[in-house]
Amino acid sequence: MTDANQTPSGPSGAGPMPIPGHIDPVPVPRPNLVEGVTPREDGRLDLIGLPKKRIAEMFETAGLDAKAAKLRAKQVYHWLYHRGVTEFEAMTDIAKTMRPWLAERFVIGRPEIVEAQHSSDGTRKWLLRTADAHDFEMVFIPDADRGTLCVSSQVGCTLNCRFCHTGTMRLVRNLTVGEIVGQVMLARDALGEWPKGRMDFSFGDGIDGADVADDEEEGSYTSDGRLLTNIVMMGMGEPLYNFDNVRDALKLVMDGDGLALSKRRITLSTSGVIPQMARCGEEIGVNLAVSLHAVTKDVRDEIVPVNKKYGIEDLLQACADYPGASNARRITFEYVMLKDKNDSDDDARELVRLLKKYDLPAKVNLIPFNPWPGAQYECSTPERIKSFSEIVFRGGISAPVRTPRGRDIDAACGQLKTAAEKKSRAELERLYAEKEKELG
Repeated sequence: MTDANQTPSGPSGAGPMPIPGHIDPVPVPRPNLVEGVTPREDGRLDLIGLPKKRIAEMFETAGLDAKAAKLRAKQVYHWLYHRGVTEFEAMTDIAKTMRPWLAERFVIGRPEIVEAQHSSDGTRKWLLRTADAHDFEMVFIPDADRGTLCVSSQVGCTLNCRFCHTGTMRLVRNLTVGEIVGQVMLARDALGEWPKGRMDFSFGDGIDGADVADDEEEGSYTSDGRLLTNIVMMGMGEPLYNFDNVRDALKLVMDGDGLALSKRRITLSTSGVIPQMARCGEEIGVNLAVSLHAVTKDVRDEIVPVNKKYGIEDLLQACADYPGASNARRITFEYVMLKDKNDSDDDARELVRLLKKYDLPAKVNLIPFNPWPGAQYECSTPERIKSFSEIVFRGGISAPVRTPRGRDIDAACGQLKTAAEKKSRAELERLYAEKEKELG
């Protein structure tokens, strides 16, 4: 990992870029971008992460006239984000002669899967790798009435929250738009949740004919009920320190012509980066979760160091001002339960007082601390957690206790940290092949 206290050397032709940290900006390598697209060794450009307009511009630059570029962009965008294809040859409403032209110049990327793990409770965790060989993780948590994908926004993290395993990593770099939205697409790949059938007939272009397979009929398209229903930006990293890329990725996820997931099913979690919170409400409009974890300055300074820059009172005022917050769209406050640190009855009463002071439409998620090697904290006892929850409930604020998920594969809240360097590449490939075979 790159030491955040040093200035790393970026890829060829690119210097470091500052990413704001809890005290000072942290310089990290800037991805080697060509017109906003990460190039590959073979010279092709990855289309994943690009909006329809940008795809059209790239097609026009590659030699198509403006009308053809716009049409092709509409078709390709549909196949990329709505149908989830990974090869241009599968785009059956584009002429066979056009598909090789696309394949020679462009590629449909996905993060590389290094390792896939399956918890005894159904939780799944993937160790993923970027094109420039940095590792990060994503987690899928199935429930009876929903399936939630926990998406990462950075490789590593700059916040250094003391109870969080991810916080012990150094920040390497921000994930790109394609690497963020690629996680959602990869999860749909793994869960088999792309729409079935075809929609070729909806694109009569007048330029060339679609090649309709004999064994499929027009109108056979179906959008089956999905396992993946919700997304939380709660993986590795602080999403608001990668605001532009997170915003653009979530716009692709929410686009009705693309992945088409409602913004009400998307939650962004922040440790309290106040300057970006209003922008989040205005420019993205998703649900907000705030990692509070303490109710006094001294304790929050210790366990969530960003508090030294953005204090509790200012944070709660920013929550009160968050665009779209209401009783119907409550702000969720995450509160990890640490033995003898933040779990007293007095802490519970102070939490109620603070939330009522700012008249916040709030829900508190109480999170039993998930242990990891070297952690300096212990989890509160079940009795202590129950007492804390009851006090908050009596104060008129919902305070459910979150059931830990994926602990046996280090996929629970606060446990994410890539450990690929501990295993050889051959061993990881063997484990992945065995797991995929086991899962069918």
